[in-house]
Amino acid sequence: MKGLTWVLLALILMLQIPLWVGKGSWLRVFELERQLNDQRAANEVLRSRNAQLAAEVRDLKTGYDALEERARYELGMIRPDEVFVQVLEPAHTMQDARP
Repeated sequence: MKGLTWVLLALILMLQIPLWVGKGSWLRVFELERQLNDQRAANEVLRSRNAQLAAEVRDLKTGYDALEERARYELGMIRPDEVFVQVLEPAHTMQDARP
């Protein structure tokens, strides 16, 4: 009877090993769930960025305000009836740095 108990106990342990350390083990499942949650968070950030970019594309296609703003700030363009004034800070020399 004791021998049968040890054999059954050994079989139960052998069945438990893959459950805890095998390919589909609990530890692997927990790790995959953590990775899945991380990826979902990253996807949400990218979804938000895509929505912002889509709104910008819509603005550029339909309205001239966004197009004009980009032309002014990124390309330095001005209208024909405007005057461009650029103010530069004076350059500091070595003499200016002395007390």
